[in-house]
Amino acid sequence: MNRTLIIVPTVNERENLPRIAAKLLSLPVAVDMLVVDGNSSDGTGQIADELAAKNPQIHVIHEPKKNGLGRAYLTGFKWALEKNYEFIFEMDCDFSHDPDEIPNFLKAVENADLVIGSRYSGGVRVLNWPLKRLLLSRCAGIYVWIITGMPVTDPTGGYKCFRRRALQAIQLDAVRSNGYSFQIEMTHRLWRDGYTIAEVPIIFTERVEGKSKLSRGIVTEAFWMVWWLWLQNGLRRWPRQKK
Repeated sequence: MNRTLIIVPTVNERENLPRIAAKLLSLPVAVDMLVVDGNSSDGTGQIADELAAKNPQIHVIHEPKKNGLGRAYLTGFKWALEKNYEFIFEMDCDFSHDPDEIPNFLKAVENADLVIGSRYSGGVRVLNWPLKRLLLSRCAGIYVWIITGMPVTDPTGGYKCFRRRALQAIQLDAVRSNGYSFQIEMTHRLWRDGYTIAEVPIIFTERVEGKSKLSRGIVTEAFWMVWWLWLQNGLRRWPRQKK
């Protein structure tokens, strides 16, 4: 078993899964991969099992139904902690997150508890997004900062690396959100308790295969979640304590 685990949630990703698995296993750093499949209807789960049968670095969890991004990651986090992984990644299956950035994350996490791949650190690094989607993402980041004070340029970004101790510090069963607000909540829980958060610049490329899972319900959840986090932090716009 390696020290680093890449958690990849899947729902109908049969075109992308074999490609992303091959890429991860060819990286210059040794990683394991955990596929958390949300009862895909296109055979993704079966493909994941076939890949795992051929390579001991690949593991699979089958969820009985599609529970959402946040629930899939929480399932993966608990599994990772049980297996004693030290560095635990969130990563999309569709190559919007470049696997070649993983060594940069691992270097940055030597001095941090959480590393976020930022699309907006030092400029905008997003390819093939419509202007409406880009504006929604940027405005979400500004909104999070105005309400909570959390100084993160890309709080909704889903390319992340947690240290083991950071995930252990979060009561995972108490995490409420499920869509893209899940990313905001996980980061805020660490930030408000004084854990060190670093950002590394990445290039985000819109998926080529499959369909985006963004919906109006996900946006609405994120809108209200930010206010709940502010209340949870005692109406503060700064961390409660410094680790």
